[in-house]
Amino acid sequence: MLFRSEDVMQYAFQLMSHPNVRYQAALAKLGKAELVRMLHALGHEIIPTIEQIGGTDFFIFDSPELSQEELSFLAPLSCTYLWARREGETLLPLTRPGEKYLPGEMAEVLKYKGKTNAAFTMLMLNLARAESAFAREKRPLTVLDPMCGKGTTLYCALEQGMNAVGIDRDRKDLKEAMDFVNRSLQMQRVKHSLAQNSRSVPKGSAVPEAVYTLADTKEHYQAGDTRTLRFLLSDTCQAGALLRKEPVELLVADLPYGIQHAPENGGRPESFEQLMKRALPSWREAVKPGGVMAVSFNSYTLPKKHLAQWAFNAGWEPLTASPLDDLEHYVEQAVNRDLLLCLRK
Repeated sequence: MLFRSEDVMQYAFQLMSHPNVRYQAALAKLGKAELVRMLHALGHEIIPTIEQIGGTDFFIFDSPELSQEELSFLAPLSCTYLWARREGETLLPLTRPGEKYLPGEMAEVLKYKGKTNAAFTMLMLNLARAESAFAREKRPLTVLDPMCGKGTTLYCALEQGMNAVGIDRDRKDLKEAMDFVNRSLQMQRVKHSLAQNSRSVPKGSAVPEAVYTLADTKEHYQAGDTRTLRFLLSDTCQAGALLRKEPVELLVADLPYGIQHAPENGGRPESFEQLMKRALPSWREAVKPGGVMAVSFNSYTLPKKHLAQWAFNAGWEPLTASPLDDLEHYVEQAVNRDLLLCLRK
């Protein structure tokens, strides 16, 4: 982007620290990619640098003055804390716009084995939105997690004011998720209602569904300015059939990391490759054209090139240009996590 030098402002966004030391080591790379692509969605082709100020890492970049609307778009950035305008050696703090639609504690409080940390989940949501045709939409988008487990992705989506749909075949996980949501909404005094029914699937049995309708304020609830959170007890490969009348804009999922999570189809062991080859076409049907899928996975057990090929064969367009081609990072001895984003053409 070309702009006159007198119009340029320098911004300094502090890199957030994270209690997981392994994730902290990857934050600079991941956070830079997130910021670059969100700025790109705003029409700014900018590559920030990383500089230490007072012993703390900051993303530094020059840009035309960012409008309040643009700052609001950047507000969900998962890896930054203090925002400032830099003038010489002086940092002039900026008010970070936008309050969370729902308190962020929903995504943080519920702990369980295999849970993806909420910061990384938020990064996946931000990248998916930035790469989609719906990045600048004013209306609430809808996010699908087709392997939702106990719902971290769904709570992150609600925090951003999006609608959320979760599909999982584990009845126990979904019950725990619903129990948690019931307690959380009551404790936070969030105005809501719950409807439980079932959805029919062609050539399949009825699928149990729980739909929460909620709002950030009582006034918004009464005015019908609400969001929905849906849980569907079903095989992930039914996503397309379940959502054929109301496809979503974004799909975000954290895939199982190891063989101990090997899925089963109809009670028979099924390889992860078989599951993905069944699921990816159905996931595509559940997403609107112009929507984006973001999936994280363990590159030790699932090479990115294999997943990208399966997605391409299913009709997705893998997004592999820089910096989306370099999101791999170490999590623990048995897990090296990577992220694949694909456009639904």
